[in-house]
Amino acid sequence: MNRDTAANWTATATASRVSNNETSTPAGSTTKRNPKPSNRTGSAVFLSGMILALGLVLVSCTGTGVETTAVAAPVIWSEAPTAEPLVVWSEEPTPEATATVAIPEPEPSAEEAQVPAEPSQESTPTSAAPPSSSGNENSSQAKTGTTLHQLAGIQVKGRAPKTGYERSLFGSGWKDPDRNGCDARNDMLRRDLTGIEAKPGTNGCVITSGVLADPFTGKHIDFVRGQGTSTKVQIDHVVALSDAWQKGAQKMTEEQRVAFANDPLNLLAVDGPSNASKGDSDAATWLPPNKSFRCSYVALQTAVKAKHGLWMTKSEQEGIKRTLTSQCPNQAIPAG
Repeated sequence: MNRDTAANWTATATASRVSNNETSTPAGSTTKRNPKPSNRTGSAVFLSGMILALGLVLVSCTGTGVETTAVAAPVIWSEAPTAEPLVVWSEEPTPEATATVAIPEPEPSAEEAQVPAEPSQESTPTSAAPPSSSGNENSSQAKTGTTLHQLAGIQVKGRAPKTGYERSLFGSGWKDPDRNGCDARNDMLRRDLTGIEAKPGTNGCVITSGVLADPFTGKHIDFVRGQGTSTKVQIDHVVALSDAWQKGAQKMTEEQRVAFANDPLNLLAVDGPSNASKGDSDAATWLPPNKSFRCSYVALQTAVKAKHGLWMTKSEQEGIKRTLTSQCPNQAIPAG
């Protein structure tokens, strides 16, 4: 397109715009009218002008050697875009509550649960020692040759049933263990009484009278042999036969039981009523009223049980230990 052609195109467009704005009247005069263009008409005119202006620019640049650059056509809205409604908050919106879901912690596995705690650096591991009996403790503290030391070697067990016990299982009547021609009862009367008299013709075996310094009561008792008087002085089994039966004598042979019943170490001349009150009690439930004799008494019981392999109950052993440690820790083991 040359410059003349562009000029003609512009003049034609201008004449057309003028004719649209003027109207011929019947008298030949021209009446100028200025109707209010519509929005669409104005937009079209504006667009046409822009296209013409662009064409002029292109024409003016033709043949000049200047490299033309493409110009993007402007975007023209025929109508104004509708604005979004403005939202006005009268108060600050309250955020919706968010539900909190508690996630349970994973349980430890069996291996983790069984992981042992690390030992303290201050603690020193020690091997488990077997429980020591009270007897072993006594033995470590007591002197050799004392009743306390002997007590430590006696077994401690529970009492066995008395079922089957009979006095005859230990022999019928008194025997002559030392074979001196005298029975054990008269041997004990001769040993423990003073001022004794014996029946003539019995080789001094039958004691008819004497005086007893009773160890159980501390009293002096006049002994006279005869019906109704002999019972004032009785021969006590320091370890009662029934008690022995319940603590090991059941396993003895008959010969062993007879020897036990006639052993001088287990026999003692005492006050008759006191002997009856003792019955078959052990040191846990009965001790002589004469406190000065208690050490000798528990020493005799301990020596007899050690000699014949009988056991003690825990309460019996503790009772003897208590007497010895509180009154006579160096009590010697009786001979016999």
